[in-house]
Amino acid sequence: MMVLRTTLLSDGSSDRTLIPVLEWLLERTVTARALARTLWADLRFRRMPPQSLEERVRLAVENYPCDILFVHRDAERQSPEDRRAEILNAIQHLGNNPPAVCVIPVRMTEAWLLLDELAIRSASGNPRGSQPLNLPVPNSIEYDANPKETLFQALRIASEQAGRRLRDLRVEERRHRVAELMNYELLRNLSAFQSLENELVLTCIND
Repeated sequence: MMVLRTTLLSDGSSDRTLIPVLEWLLERTVTARALARTLWADLRFRRMPPQSLEERVRLAVENYPCDILFVHRDAERQSPEDRRAEILNAIQHLGNNPPAVCVIPVRMTEAWLLLDELAIRSASGNPRGSQPLNLPVPNSIEYDANPKETLFQALRIASEQAGRRLRDLRVEERRHRVAELMNYELLRNLSAFQSLENELVLTCIND
């Protein structure tokens, strides 16, 4: 059986949190091929860091060969449609590349992690905690003004730590644990994730 290789090109290093989500989705989408681990295209330490998305795509494909390239861009102040057009334009200008699948959270990747309270509590190191986390309701998480800080604050509250122990709580690292522990089925209620899943299905059908 042929192996399907996938690579994630993301906006930043913290967006590696998407890898467990993507691997979960691949396992439910790809049936005819075995799956290799999804690689993260780390372009941070190049002598001349790429500036344009087109150049980043080219280097990702050259250095992390794959059969499907996931390209992540947070929508932030742009519409998801504009971000998708930006990605596809960069891909088309480079010619012979593997199929690309767009990964476009409405605000930031961390917004998706806000869906699972139990995963946040477990990642904080205090799974049996009972302090209210003040998480946004599920149908509004994609529009949270600062989902990264909302997640970090939820991790701090969930830990129920104080003083030095709270200051030493590395919430930046613990968000990766949230991504590993969360119930990914919850994501299927989000329009941005539905778009990602539909695009991956179409890509695999045409592969």
